[in-house]
Amino acid sequence: MTLVCRPTYGKLLSSAPMLAITSPSPSALCPPLPSRLRLKARPFRFGTGGLLALSVPFRAFSVSASASEFPERIGFLGMGIMGTPMTHNLIKAGCNITVWNRTKSKCDPLISLGAKYKASPEEVAASCDITFAMLSDPESAVEVACGTHGVVNGLSPGKGYVDVSTVDGATSKLISEHIKATGALFLEAPVSGSKKPAEDGQLIFLTAGDKALYETVSPLLDIMGKSRFYLGDVGNGAAMKLVVNMIMGSMMASFSEGLLLSKKVGLDPNVLVEVVSQGAISTPMYKLKGPSMVQSRYPTAFPLKHQQKVRNSKVYHPFLFSWSVRKFDLLAQLENDLQIIDELHLLFLLACLYSTRLCQTLPRLTNSFTSVWLGTHIEVYTL
Repeated sequence: MTLVCRPTYGKLLSSAPMLAITSPSPSALCPPLPSRLRLKARPFRFGTGGLLALSVPFRAFSVSASASEFPERIGFLGMGIMGTPMTHNLIKAGCNITVWNRTKSKCDPLISLGAKYKASPEEVAASCDITFAMLSDPESAVEVACGTHGVVNGLSPGKGYVDVSTVDGATSKLISEHIKATGALFLEAPVSGSKKPAEDGQLIFLTAGDKALYETVSPLLDIMGKSRFYLGDVGNGAAMKLVVNMIMGSMMASFSEGLLLSKKVGLDPNVLVEVVSQGAISTPMYKLKGPSMVQSRYPTAFPLKHQQKVRNSKVYHPFLFSWSVRKFDLLAQLENDLQIIDELHLLFLLACLYSTRLCQTLPRLTNSFTSVWLGTHIEVYTL
């Protein structure tokens, strides 16, 4: 696993050191930077383990990547909450972009910025050297890649397909097999980050698959994100993303419980947000989501239904999940007192860990997952 520095294009970077922690071999550190950004690096070692790292006092002043550093023709499929700002950043960087979305009107703002439009994923892939896809769920990812007029019908040797959707490992491997059967290259690259990081070019890419394609698209990933990891074989990127989602779900459940508890005992939850934001458990997520949660505002940034992604999850449900849904139904009919908060918390974690089915029964299905407040804000429909 490699953590790489971000050679950012067209942005003023802070002077804070950027670190890359990787194998003891210096050659395995950050990939070569463009010559205009190459700075002197000072190696040092962490602790007593002798692990080599790279400290780069990195400041670039209003530089833009030359067109020669990008693939000539780039496609992007899926103009949703994430795909639209990611594509926007590529266009701003000077990339030649062709877009597609099931609902064409969502492409119009990008077309007005200079993007081309094609009527199907097949046509996009046929006209582009590299095609990205950001789809909402595993079923959509498979359909767009492998279905009628899908990407595979437009691919050929020398082309590449980068799926930045969040899907399960089995789905990613299935798509990879179909893509590679055409002679094209495949890279899975799910992202850590939601709407605001996508708009700001601050996503984290968790990539796996063809290393040659990873190296080819790295300059594009650096436009859309702040860091990128190459994790080896297809499936590893998907697995890493779902592990991150699981951790994030448990963090949000605990945070929701804390906010509700503070109200129940007569404290100001706004003050709790400030306390948490300044302490050891401070995270960007709490700072970003906390104020809107206190005000019961839930602008969509990360839909709850995207918390876990497993193809056909509506069909296969483990026992623990079914049990948790029944318990939620019962608890939702009781008075929301302190004594049930911990039980609700546990059940919500089970739902996050094992299935998306519960998320699909919640009234705010398409809203931000911060809308799942425990206790007074929980409403569950009978399946």
